[in-house]
Amino acid sequence: MRGTFGAMTHEGGRVRAHVWIVGRVQGVGFRAYTVDEATERGIAGWVRNMPDGRVEAVFEGERAAVEAMVAWCREGPPAARVTSVEVKWEEPLGERHFDVRRSSP
Repeated sequence: MRGTFGAMTHEGGRVRAHVWIVGRVQGVGFRAYTVDEATERGIAGWVRNMPDGRVEAVFEGERAAVEAMVAWCREGPPAARVTSVEVKWEEPLGERHFDVRRSSP
């Protein structure tokens, strides 16, 4: 079953979105807000800053909650200025918690 954004719903209704957010998204609390938003929605996964200025995140959970989280990323926190969001739908891996990861190399 395909969701609103083209996500395949898997057994138990879980989906996984791998997301890259571009714009003024570092130094504006994007990761902290993302943790709060994901936790509030019951989403597992992670978020991190990338050396090129983007923020990368993975959201895994119920389809509607993950799609809402992806939609939230298009706006982000108040100080952010998101210019684009790239989403890649992947097979769920069974993430259990949501946390901040170290920046990628």
